[in-house]
Amino acid sequence: MSAHGNFLFTSESVSEGHPDKVADGISDALLDAYLTRDPKARVAIETLCKDGLVVVAGEVSTAALLSTAEIETVVRQTIRAIGYTDPTEKFSADTVTITNAIGQQSRAIAQGVGYGKDQGAGDQGLMFGFATTETPELLPLPISLAHALTRELAHARKSAAVAWLRPDAKAQVTVRYEQHRPVAVTDVVVSTQHVRGQDPGEIKAWVSGVLLPRALGPWHHAGIKTFINPTGVFDTGGPEGDCGVTGRKIIVDTYGGYARHGGGAFSGKDPSKVDRSAAYYARYVARQIVLRGLAQAAEIQVSYAIGVAQPVSITVDTRGTGDDRLAAHYAAQFDFRPGAIIEQLDLLRPIYTATTNYGHFGKAGLPWEV
Repeated sequence: MSAHGNFLFTSESVSEGHPDKVADGISDALLDAYLTRDPKARVAIETLCKDGLVVVAGEVSTAALLSTAEIETVVRQTIRAIGYTDPTEKFSADTVTITNAIGQQSRAIAQGVGYGKDQGAGDQGLMFGFATTETPELLPLPISLAHALTRELAHARKSAAVAWLRPDAKAQVTVRYEQHRPVAVTDVVVSTQHVRGQDPGEIKAWVSGVLLPRALGPWHHAGIKTFINPTGVFDTGGPEGDCGVTGRKIIVDTYGGYARHGGGAFSGKDPSKVDRSAAYYARYVARQIVLRGLAQAAEIQVSYAIGVAQPVSITVDTRGTGDDRLAAHYAAQFDFRPGAIIEQLDLLRPIYTATTNYGHFGKAGLPWEV
């Protein structure tokens, strides 16, 4: 970014059918299944999916364990909801082989974390939250528009408005900034899976003539440079086209690279893991700073030591749009202890499947977005 605030910035979104998002979706669906039975369950589940194989692995601590059959049911239901239902394909809800390698959580971790407002952090690490006045949902414009494109692709597919669409897709949006404010979309990349034999010209015509105007709204204009299925054909997608693993889309899940990231993934983790809950709460506090007019943008960093309730540090950066000291004083009024976060945002509920796709922020109904 230039000193004068004139630059191009690009963010990416992926659809729920992207192989890594399939893995994220399975991990979050299993988390919700455990929390439905036991709100105090401690869960950390990873998923790998490739061709006709799904592997779920990780650690849980609960008296309400899911049986192997119940785990398989959740996995198949998740894949079916995404849209992989064709039994002639390698990856299909009813035909995949599921390997279950979920075990018990380490006793040392369980004892060190505990329960209640003074429970310790589930791990060490640093998390970031961010908010900006660029969009109504207080997200940076590039990631907001990229998510709009992939959401619209999913809607067109699931509503059967476009018969040739398939679940896997990616979108990328480049925005020109002047004096640190977005002024125009310059480039868009859309790669969407389609049925075999589909006419590439029809795909490009629909994306250019229907998808872009609908998803970009007032930011759409005739001068946008577009790249639509630039390899020419995208008829093999999802886990058949590439291996999917939980936690590989952390930038897609947050701010599209516009704000910093501590490195921790979200999906499959219960809220005792501060990778997830503290990132949500930092976003919540950043939103309050912006909504109260203390700054036009706010980035919060919070860090923890495993087993310790109080954060090691909390830092606020308003990126020159407000008084950092005043914003930090305001942020210090919030209780960043993991147990307090869980209580305030009511996080011991099966709400996590709703977070998996199209970003964990900026969506109505999530408690950290209230």
